[in-house]
Amino acid sequence: MIESPEFLSFSSQKEHFVGQKLAVIYARTWPNYHRWLNRAPEQITAEQGRTKLQAYMPELLATYDNLWTAFGGDEKTGAFLSLYKPPTFRSGCSQACKITGEFELVRNYDFPSKLCDKLLLHTNWNGTKVIAMTDCLWGVLDGMNEYGLAVSLAYGGRYKHGDGFAITLVLRYILEFCQNSEQAIAKLQSVPIHMAYNITLLDRQGVSKTVVLCPGEEIQVTSLSFATNHQPGAIIEGVDVIADSYAREQFIATRLADPRQQESSLVSIFLESPLLRKASDWQDWGTLYTARYLPLSGSVELHWPNGQVLSNSFDHFVEGSISVSSPAYF
Repeated sequence: MIESPEFLSFSSQKEHFVGQKLAVIYARTWPNYHRWLNRAPEQITAEQGRTKLQAYMPELLATYDNLWTAFGGDEKTGAFLSLYKPPTFRSGCSQACKITGEFELVRNYDFPSKLCDKLLLHTNWNGTKVIAMTDCLWGVLDGMNEYGLAVSLAYGGRYKHGDGFAITLVLRYILEFCQNSEQAIAKLQSVPIHMAYNITLLDRQGVSKTVVLCPGEEIQVTSLSFATNHQPGAIIEGVDVIADSYAREQFIATRLADPRQQESSLVSIFLESPLLRKASDWQDWGTLYTARYLPLSGSVELHWPNGQVLSNSFDHFVEGSISVSSPAYF
């Protein structure tokens, strides 16, 4: 499906074998990924990236090797797939959990549309089924596994960066090998990340945590069930598009405190301002999608402001594509 300035195409695909369908996408898109990788302050070799992966996330190594082979096995691809010390980037995003009624994790992904995979991927690479929105094809922006563990990321609003992995690969690691929030927190404590992020977790037992990560600092595990784009004790550093982070956080907190909100899905508040954000002529950021993860039923929904919904689950996953209005045309 061809995109235009007015419309974006999102797809849902199921990988029966590692790299089976992702290799087709990579064959079409690798020049863009390689241009992005060339922006990294330090050019990491495939060997360096694989060595770090083996040291910190060894259970992912077989998947990495299989994808690398499926994608062609060349040096640049190996470095790309390791997602070790990648270029820095900024994103918006708001996310929140509700553990009354039907448990849910809901988030808005705010980012330039040209830099988003726009792919909802169903996999079973390591004995655990995972449904997730991808980044760099095998990283995870947000997702859930068959055990009902759901995760989502929000940029932490700080320029500080270090020697570590893209958080999206760490979230893949979590969904492949963890069954609950406690296990996910342990993984987050053991793997270095390259930028500041706020990670919100929800599991089938109703345990919801937000984990604050920043390179070179101890992680903070909070009982907050929501996050935007700043971190405790730090100021937002020079990114106009996330300057409303405090206002969005307060909006979520106020709505979660309203008893009436506990009876309905959070999707409705994420489809309104200030959480829903429209792109404009002066910046191409906007809310690309609203995701809803339901741990008890194993269901995943992508929502858009015009009422379009892409629904899937572990029991019934339908491959296909959907054309939706871009953030500039809400």
